[in-house]
Amino acid sequence: MTDTFDFIVVGAGSGGCAVAGRLSEDAATSVALLDAGGRNDNWRITTPFGLALPYKAANWAFDTVPQQGLNGRIGYQPRGKGLGGSSAINAMVYIRGHRADYDHWASLGNAGWSYADVLPYFKRSENNSDFDGAYHGKGGPLHVNRLRSDNPIHDVFHQAAREAQFRIREDFNEEDHEGLGSYQVTQHKGERWSAARAYLEPHMDKRANLRVETGAQATKILFEGGRAVGIDYMQGGQTKQLRARREVILAGGAFQSPQLLMLSGIGDGDALGAHGIGVVHHLPGVGRNLQDHPDFVFVYASDYPHFVHASLGRLPSLLRAIQRYRRERRGLMTTNFAECGGFLKTQPDLVVPDIQLHFVIAMLDDHGRKKHKEAGFSCHVCLLRPKSRGSVWLKSADPLAAPMIDPNFLGETEDLEAMVAGFKTTRRLMEAPALRALQKKDMFTSEVRTDDDIRAILRNRVDTVYHPVGTCKMGTDAMAVVDPALKVRGVDGLRVVDASIMPTLIGGNTNAPTIMIGEKAADMIRGELTHHSLRCRPGESRDP
Repeated sequence: MTDTFDFIVVGAGSGGCAVAGRLSEDAATSVALLDAGGRNDNWRITTPFGLALPYKAANWAFDTVPQQGLNGRIGYQPRGKGLGGSSAINAMVYIRGHRADYDHWASLGNAGWSYADVLPYFKRSENNSDFDGAYHGKGGPLHVNRLRSDNPIHDVFHQAAREAQFRIREDFNEEDHEGLGSYQVTQHKGERWSAARAYLEPHMDKRANLRVETGAQATKILFEGGRAVGIDYMQGGQTKQLRARREVILAGGAFQSPQLLMLSGIGDGDALGAHGIGVVHHLPGVGRNLQDHPDFVFVYASDYPHFVHASLGRLPSLLRAIQRYRRERRGLMTTNFAECGGFLKTQPDLVVPDIQLHFVIAMLDDHGRKKHKEAGFSCHVCLLRPKSRGSVWLKSADPLAAPMIDPNFLGETEDLEAMVAGFKTTRRLMEAPALRALQKKDMFTSEVRTDDDIRAILRNRVDTVYHPVGTCKMGTDAMAVVDPALKVRGVDGLRVVDASIMPTLIGGNTNAPTIMIGEKAADMIRGELTHHSLRCRPGESRDP
């Protein structure tokens, strides 16, 4: 007998955890949450320093197709797998983006998604230990606070920012976020606080109406008469099925939500037909509109004692750090590595900052996959609102095959030139006396002098900073996949609740905005349930 729930949520990432957790607050509403990965409740996930340790079980580790704008290089796209999704393996930086990003969404026809509309959901999700007032929440499930690493590099970074004549900013999530400073993180008492720890773990053994299935790879959405009614999935080598009374909610992220839609017959009809997939509904925007922040990393060797060795050397100091973490939940083991950074304008007449910096207390080469003998530091610079658009499509009709991913980095000349300006702006900070004094060796940019030199190294070294969005975009135009209520256009009983619905990329890290999307989706769904129940006569079924 097939189990039936009111809602089936596919994907336990930031959006999926938030919407499942909130919907299951109503004991009369049953929710099943599926994820292909594991529980992600071990020390390599909960200890922030574990970010430096390879953990393949929690990472899909996708590759891109060759990138024409990057000299044909194949890029790397790590994505979280298991409960918490990418919030279980990210750098924990808590950033919402600029208010202009959300006002822009609303201007595109997405009613209810302006900054004033979404701010209450950011606040509802948040339990901020450091900030209060109009922009922050207390008592939400997502813990947010300052780092407990106690690394003196923060003072050095702030001094360099002042020397380079950049403003120091205390809070990056107020009305404006221009400036440099130290990031807040999604941690609690020195431990990673993923979306799963916030929205699922406190309730998994207490709510009879919430069922969480791990190791469950969704393979197809089931439709009857143009309505989504369930999910086929693989678990333990067996094909299984769940049925949904009300809705199937996709939360697989910017790569796997469009992939599952296409596997299930929702997408461009010609492309689906080429794989022998029957068309349930022709929706050409599925998999289109992929956006991501192109990112360049400055890397320097250094003898400064508070940087992390790529090989995790200096064993005595590492053992002391572990002992301190066990005692106090403070020190090096709490680092998110990207401890400082901020938002800058490459041109003074820009309305909002166009680049973001992540200052890392280790040498980061090829996403940390290439190791060096020396200790050192790095500084990311990414372009916040690139013009380039990419896509995701099916490699085959095999649901277990990885999707084909093309971010189209630097596909537009305007992006390349903006990155040249971002390179120069970031180098100004790197050459400030406070940071220049720490540099023993410039690993990659010592010979880069002219604009052509900069263009060449950008094409040789740019890759993702892990913020893909947009492939099931929200909107009202012909290429929109979901409407402003996040319902998939042209079918019933199906929504998408993750970063893929963003019509345009927000100017910052995408984890907090994706949690906000989950919070807002749950509120919209509950509002519809209330409206529907009020319309039903006594004794009448509430099922659609």
